Amino acid sequence: MSNTLKNAFDQIHADEELKDRTKEYLFRKTNGYMKVKKSGYRYWIPAVACFVFLILGGRWLYFTPAAEISIDINPSLELDINRFDRVIAVDAYNDDGQKLADSLDIKHLNYAEAVEQIMRNEAVTALLSDNEVMTIGVIGSDDTRSARILSDIETCTEGNANTYCYSAHSDEADEAHEMGLSCGRYRAFLELQKLDPSITVQEVRDMTMREIYDRIAELSGSSGAGTDGGSGTDYEAEDACDSDGTEGNGNGHGHHGEGNGHEREHREY
Repeated sequence: MSNTLKNAFDQIHADEELKDRTKEYLFRKTNGYMKVKKSGYRYWIPAVACFVFLILGGRWLYFTPAAEISIDINPSLELDINRFDRVIAVDAYNDDGQKLADSLDIKHLNYAEAVEQIMRNEAVTALLSDNEVMTIGVIGSDDTRSARILSDIETCTEGNANTYCYSAHSDEADEAHEMGLSCGRYRAFLELQKLDPSITVQEVRDMTMREIYDRIAELSGSSGAGTDGGSGTDYEAEDACDSDGTEGNGNGHGHHGEGNGHEREHREY
């Protein structure tokens, strides 16, 4: 009886040795993975946290606007530009602006490519051919960035008649947006409001840029404010470009004639 029990316990001892050898074999074959799986996970936590931070931080940087480009003709829309010069949003400020925005595929494009696509848009080219006025403004708080973008925009619009480029501070855009206007239309509204205090935001929203400037010319007494070849409306701004993309020189050389100079650079319509 005692021999039987001893043999049974010896067998159990042999099984434990087999288990130990099996564990050692698996450890070698998996390069210690089984042990790391149990005790090494805590070393991955900081790495995973850093990875998540980089992903979220990069997304925040990409989708944070660094400047805006306001484009007004009759469609009014604005492009939000990130610090990588990519279009991250297209905001429409009237029904025609929404139609134009819906016809474009410019999100995540470089802003220069986006503006070129807009300039080639069939609706925009038709309006410019019909002697409408287009204003393109660069809005931001970083003067260096705005100047660089404005220079590129002037190149994009080179050779297009009735185009006007300007720059503005982001504070001005905030005021415009509070009224539901794009920055370019808001600037035109303020100019017209000086001459006609009764003009309303809704009236300006429904007018083309040409109609606004013709109204300004009419109230200010400029001759030939229409589209029949006379002198157009003088419109002041900090940075202006003629239709050939060069900066204005205070003489107001426009598409239809030559106007009187202003203290600041401007272009004439």
